[in-house]
Amino acid sequence: MTLIMGIVNVTPDSFSDGGRYLDAADAVAHGLRLRADGADLLDVGGESTRPGAERVDPRVERERVLPVVRALADAGVVVSIDTMNASTAVAAVEAGARIVNDVSGGLADPEMLAAVAATDADIALSHWRGHSTDMYARAQYGDVVDEVVTELRARIEAAASAGIAPSRVILDPGIGFGKKGAQNWAMLRGLDRLVGVGPRVLLGTSRKKFLAEALADDPADAAEARRDLATAVTSALAAQAGAWAVRVHDVAGTRDALTVARAWQEGSRWTSSTRSR
Repeated sequence: MTLIMGIVNVTPDSFSDGGRYLDAADAVAHGLRLRADGADLLDVGGESTRPGAERVDPRVERERVLPVVRALADAGVVVSIDTMNASTAVAAVEAGARIVNDVSGGLADPEMLAAVAATDADIALSHWRGHSTDMYARAQYGDVVDEVVTELRARIEAAASAGIAPSRVILDPGIGFGKKGAQNWAMLRGLDRLVGVGPRVLLGTSRKKFLAEALADDPADAAEARRDLATAVTSALAAQAGAWAVRVHDVAGTRDALTVARAWQEGSRWTSSTRSR
């Protein structure tokens, strides 16, 4: 069954919800609401990776996320730390995080893989070709699926060389990272090829620009609710392709989409004796 990873952005500038949960108490309350809505785990991040975003000092990042990670972990939540910094990853694991979600695939900080190897945390490695300030400069592909799979295989090998067993690795195709609209759709259509590599696959499409582009001529016209509905559809399709988890802002809508998709595949639990008369 595909898990739901709820997003908790403790940032002033994330593309969708920047500033809403910058206060630690607000972020914790939001995380607990997401868990009540059906999130299986929560991804806490203190640095925006939206296109054009500037890097954040790791000390500032830790000040933002560590109180939130600690409070959510103490509440029994399975916490993932969304960071490209080894120092933040280690501190967050010490505070209770069980997964390190590195959107750079361990490439932004050369110490990341060794640092995570020394912990008992799992690591999510995304396909990545550069920082947010110029992420589209390298969005050149022949066969995007083949290249993403090949480059992520290399990250598995790098993790293994650092001491991280494949069983601890989660792969993410990096939708929206160094990929333009059509390239994202091509990667989604080929998601089963990445699933076939072996490690768990995490997919994050939530509220991203390519969904808005599919819904409206001007992405600015695609309201948040419409993007959430589109996210739920892609999440259900990802589940059918074998994704281990989907990373979303709107947990409740995604939960319902996954439930309906599962009923479609397995048959409704309702019988004739329980239907309305």
